[in-house]
Amino acid sequence: TCNLSTSGQRNQPGQHGDSCLQNVKPVFVSFFRGMLGCIPENHGEDMRKMSFQRCARTDKGVSAAGQVVSLKVWLIDDILEKINSHLPSHIRILGLKRVTGGFNSKNRCDARTYCYLLPTFAFAHKDRDVQDETYRLSAETLQQVNRLLACYKGTHNFHNFTSQKGPQEPSARRYILEMYCEEPFVREGLEFAVIRVKGQSFMMHQIRKMIGLAVAIVKGYASESVLERSWGTEKVDVPKAPGLGLVLERVHFERYNQRFGNDGLHEPLDWVQEEGKVAAFKEEHIYPTIISTERDEHSMAQWLSTLPVHNFSATALTAAGTGAKVPSPLEGSEGDGDTD
Repeated sequence: TCNLSTSGQRNQPGQHGDSCLQNVKPVFVSFFRGMLGCIPENHGEDMRKMSFQRCARTDKGVSAAGQVVSLKVWLIDDILEKINSHLPSHIRILGLKRVTGGFNSKNRCDARTYCYLLPTFAFAHKDRDVQDETYRLSAETLQQVNRLLACYKGTHNFHNFTSQKGPQEPSARRYILEMYCEEPFVREGLEFAVIRVKGQSFMMHQIRKMIGLAVAIVKGYASESVLERSWGTEKVDVPKAPGLGLVLERVHFERYNQRFGNDGLHEPLDWVQEEGKVAAFKEEHIYPTIISTERDEHSMAQWLSTLPVHNFSATALTAAGTGAKVPSPLEGSEGDGDTD
């Protein structure tokens, strides 16, 4: 398995976030086949023969600080350095570990942790300017944010937080282990905060909608009762926060580690030794790109200006009759998490 970091905003415009991995695949093929002889010749034309699998999917423009991919290769000396020498600077292989036969990184993964970097003016009351760069998050508001985010913990029916999934579908029920907002910090005169969420798996747009609804409640556009109602059977209009700040931070293999991590043949898949390199990659490539893009494109401010058109007191079907914005049934061709 390989621990992979990518900066999604630096991929070509309009590409799906998984394109960062699609770009890596040809690099592996041409590099291993043409230079290293790390794969059989007939594997070069079909990645499935290499059992190539990524651990989690990402939306267009979404970065990954701790993606994990699994594939079959012949190990050679200095393999990481040689691979990275053929990759652009915003795509790095940070670690490599030998795993059990037939290992599949997606199926073996117990949970995924995402973080979401956003300017704190997103939590300012709706009566303030939509992009008040002087806003600073108070301790009381941060406490309110974390109280709301904690409500997501546990198993809930998240059919209103994705597309094309009904309330009766078992796969709409997802388990969230933790979700919280960290202390804010200032970059380039603008205050930001990081929201972290760990769950077993996520559906298309689920995280962005979880954050979107929490923001709408904190700003005063929606009551807290909407959160509880969104887990019911009726269709609720849930806003989707921008994808810009979303980062796949870590994937977890706890059951695998318990069984094989200390068997004397395999290393635990915890990537502890790579944490420093992951943190450095985020500081050098991911956070600066998100912050500069936010400053240039104002994606958060533009999205905040759409919140008043949502009708949080009615079901999405009723809201459609009033002209309020309702998610399209075709929305969801891109995912910020795993899809079924």
